[in-house]
Amino acid sequence: MEAVPESISFPKTEEAIIEFWDRIDAFQTSLKLSEGRPSYSFYDGPPFATGLPHYGHILAGTIKDTVTRYAHQTGHHVPRKFGWDTHGLPIEFEIDKDLGIKTREDVLKLGIRNYNQACRSIVLRYAKEWESTVKRTGRWIDFQNGYMTMSTSYMESEWWACKRLFDLNLVYRGYKVMPFSTGCKTPLSNFESNLNYKDTSDPSVVVSFPLVEDPQVKLLAWTTTPWTLPSNLALCVSPNLTYIKIIDKKTKETYILCETRLTALYKNPGKNDYELVEKIQGKDLAGKKYQPIFDYFVEKKGSVGFKVLLDDYVRDDSGTGIVHQAPAFGEDDFRVCLVNGVISTGEEIPCPVDSNGNFTAPVQEFLGQYVKDADKEIKKVLKDKGRLIRNDQIVHSYPFCWRSETPLIYKIVPCWFVAVEKFKANLLVSLQDTYWVPSFVKEKRFQNWLNDAKDWAISRNRFWGTPIPIWVSDDGVDKICIGSLEELEKLTGERPDDIHRENIDHLTIPSPRGPEFGVLKRTEEVFDCWFESGSMPFAQFHYPFENKDLFERTFPADFVAEGLDQTRGWFYTLLVISTALFGKSPYKNLICNGLILAQDGKKMSKRLKNYPLPTLILDTYGADALRLYLISSPVVRAEPLKFAQEGVFSVIKDVLLPWFNAYRFLVQSVHFYESSTSTKFQLNVEDALSSKDIMDRWVLSESASLVSFVKKEMKDYRLYTVVPRLLRFIEQLTNWYVRFNRKRLRGRRGWEEARVSINCLFEVLYTITRMMAPFSPFFSEYLYQNLKRIVPDALESIHYLMFPEVRQGAINTQIEENIASMQSVIVLGRLIRDKCKLPLKNPLKELIAVVKPGQEEGLNELKHRIIEEMNVLDVIITSDEKSFIAKSVSPIASKLGKSLRKDAKPVFDKLSQLTDADVNEFIKNQKIEILGHTITLEDVDVVRGFKGDKGTFEAEWDKDLLVVVHINPDASLQEEGFARQVINHVQKLRKKSGIQLNDPIEVFFEAKNELAQALLKGKREGISQAIGVAFVPEAPTAVPVFVETQATLPFLKENIEVQIRIRNLAHTCHVPSLLDIGRRLNVSSPEKFAEHVQSYVASRSYSQLATTLATNGTLDLHFGGQTVSLLNAKHIFSSASQRAQFEDLFEATK
Repeated sequence: MEAVPESISFPKTEEAIIEFWDRIDAFQTSLKLSEGRPSYSFYDGPPFATGLPHYGHILAGTIKDTVTRYAHQTGHHVPRKFGWDTHGLPIEFEIDKDLGIKTREDVLKLGIRNYNQACRSIVLRYAKEWESTVKRTGRWIDFQNGYMTMSTSYMESEWWACKRLFDLNLVYRGYKVMPFSTGCKTPLSNFESNLNYKDTSDPSVVVSFPLVEDPQVKLLAWTTTPWTLPSNLALCVSPNLTYIKIIDKKTKETYILCETRLTALYKNPGKNDYELVEKIQGKDLAGKKYQPIFDYFVEKKGSVGFKVLLDDYVRDDSGTGIVHQAPAFGEDDFRVCLVNGVISTGEEIPCPVDSNGNFTAPVQEFLGQYVKDADKEIKKVLKDKGRLIRNDQIVHSYPFCWRSETPLIYKIVPCWFVAVEKFKANLLVSLQDTYWVPSFVKEKRFQNWLNDAKDWAISRNRFWGTPIPIWVSDDGVDKICIGSLEELEKLTGERPDDIHRENIDHLTIPSPRGPEFGVLKRTEEVFDCWFESGSMPFAQFHYPFENKDLFERTFPADFVAEGLDQTRGWFYTLLVISTALFGKSPYKNLICNGLILAQDGKKMSKRLKNYPLPTLILDTYGADALRLYLISSPVVRAEPLKFAQEGVFSVIKDVLLPWFNAYRFLVQSVHFYESSTSTKFQLNVEDALSSKDIMDRWVLSESASLVSFVKKEMKDYRLYTVVPRLLRFIEQLTNWYVRFNRKRLRGRRGWEEARVSINCLFEVLYTITRMMAPFSPFFSEYLYQNLKRIVPDALESIHYLMFPEVRQGAINTQIEENIASMQSVIVLGRLIRDKCKLPLKNPLKELIAVVKPGQEEGLNELKHRIIEEMNVLDVIITSDEKSFIAKSVSPIASKLGKSLRKDAKPVFDKLSQLTDADVNEFIKNQKIEILGHTITLEDVDVVRGFKGDKGTFEAEWDKDLLVVVHINPDASLQEEGFARQVINHVQKLRKKSGIQLNDPIEVFFEAKNELAQALLKGKREGISQAIGVAFVPEAPTAVPVFVETQATLPFLKENIEVQIRIRNLAHTCHVPSLLDIGRRLNVSSPEKFAEHVQSYVASRSYSQLATTLATNGTLDLHFGGQTVSLLNAKHIFSSASQRAQFEDLFEATK
């Protein structure tokens, strides 16, 4: 394996990986390699390319990529095609802004052909940016062969679907009050109107309607839409509510309103405000005529309208209990007026508002005004006429257009509908065959939506879209729905290549009743873009005209995923169309993610600039960090996420960097093993699997258990349980296994043990890297490209590999539990040290762990590791609670208070007086009798406390585990503490000076005072073992690589001063001895001989030469035809300390 640099730039590494994937055509290659495997089908909801991708797209894309990569890794063939939603309001809205188009007439003046050409030109405005961002996030999906809803093949499939629905009597034309966007000049579906509610301020007015029979008596109606009053045709009351006639004491006016709604008239209703005249049942107000405010429709509707109607929809929780009826602008208004004969089916409903939201004739007073702007003028007229009784403002939640951000109005429009209510029961059956994550979205939100599903308005009065293929006669009698280009040609004689409006609107069909009935013309509307995206399962394949087998083989999809907002969008339209056409759901498994908000909890806003751009995050932290941050958050459980840049950084800090360091340490360990043993490391998994070391067995067991867990949870699409568990394993690997095995991996326990531990570390790193490949595809690939160098027959990319299989034989739950218990002990011990400000370098006398019975044996096997990790002289593991724990009980007042009543205080007092023995008996019997009352364990909290000397010991709890630490250090521990400090100091110097793990070094010390000399004398050997090299006094004259001075022991009175030097090892020669050899050889220049020998020695690899000298005891050289043997430790020295010993002897001999 290649050496690993000290640091890594994750973004730059990812860019290099993208280049690698491009070079080997990784995605397409993976598809070719998986041909013949079971198919796994996936539908990608088509986005619009008129805006740049945001975090919501990246989140959904990451979920889709993760699941489909995993499906590939578990033995499936997973084609992935991107799609574009290329029609509809988003494109038209952009063109309207660009061209300054404000009305329908502006479009017609420009020409539909020119308008649609302009739309076509911007359809893929940001397609390149989309492809670049999707690619940068690591998502593999086919852009080149993706589908577009504006392609003729796609549109023809939509025509087929429409004809099928038409033939099933599921398509009809009708009038309906619909949410209407005046900004986009088109009606919206009910689910679209629910996409963008905002709090807004609107008028809140109470208006009077004098009775014809007695104009002094006035009905009071409340409304927040004064602009609808010019179209008023009736009033409605509830037959079951009680109404009152009152005289206002201030104005002397007589009013009728609901008995419980006086607050609509008075702030704090009281006898001083009004006089009650009589009470009236709502049903008794029926038919009473009133004087209209405006006379625009009196001539047309005077005989049937302007009277009181009855309906149960009127409630008394707001307003006055009397609702004004404008049937063109309210769904209930339309229904009530139709039932009561105020309007009739087939007639033109009074609707003096055009598609721009402006008043039209006959409303002359406000002609041409935008309805919302006209509210102020209308209120002025009401006041002048004496009809405005109360004028306030109200802040309420109101729907806005999801595209134009203009407030919606409700307006009657002619529409083509899919009769969803006819097959609503089938939708609910289809839903039952689907699996949703999280389940509550299906069972609550989506099912409730289906239960209340209304007929779906699929037409839009727009231009850039798939034309609805229905031709209608002028009298509306004949209707023909065309389902293919072939049928179009047969009936019209033409077959255009493009079937947008400009190419087919002129085509007519002869009336089937004969030429005297004229011709059928195409209805002007186009499909709602939600109908188009809901048709993608079959339209992407041009079904049923092509790819019939392919569609039927891959339908329904195994998997879809989008955001929570799509429960009333794409998820819904997919289900409606598929159930109507095919009798089943188009998807089997679905993941629904939550919404991503700005860090302040508000909606992300370009205007407010309250979030970092995705490109900034990708360039700063990389895609893997962003992916892991998103899919390990609550957002994958359909909960909202407040996006925080710090959260992405924490993934780098807590996951990717520790993972990188573990990998780097593995590579260093392999190199160190090879250089130290002069043996090529050979991967042998059996070495790891047969290891007797408990940490090896633990990490292999954890790894195997993790594989089993991930397979089970991913089968159920629970990413929110999988990702945290994967990340936790990386933490376990780096913070526990690697740290506990550093010495062993470096050969301190022999090279055989080192080889086994390296194999073990490789096995778990290789396993977690393959497991993480679907989640962090870049970093997994980066690691694999080096790891595979020692893997036999390795494939080119990690994404060609299968997911690891479960090594059942490696799983040992008892060892996992024992190590988990050890970790808990250590964590609590650290907490105690932190709380008492006792650094880990300071040794302590004792740690006591009080555990549950049965845990002692397992923990005692790990006792030496706790001692080493906690830096204590002894560890005691016991289950003897009585010696360390005192129990008491605390009553749960909310449970006992009600039942005990007056006895509560004396019983509580008695409970507080229970001894430890009493509580133990209470626990044993599960109940206790106190003052005639039976108290159970469910009525109290059992409190455990440490009963030892709190001046000498400190304790921490975690469930059933108590850890106690002796916190008073004494002088007898000073040598241990001093040695620990020196060891830490050496390791810091190593890191600071850039010395690598396998770099040969020497470490020297110089004691600056007597106390330091005394302490070092007794601890040199232990320090040498800990740092892995000799620790010797006073460096020779050679220049040190790095020098750091003065280490002190904080809890001692005296300062202990030590100077430590670290030096790279190098072979040196004893020059006087070389000169003697040169003279004996009669060379012409002994000095040049000595220089040549020194140059040669310096050029040799340190490790190789050291091995030669240790094995042979000599280094043989050929010089001038003569062989010269240089002796180890006499002529050549492997360390400065070795040379110093010889020179001392040499001087003494001389």
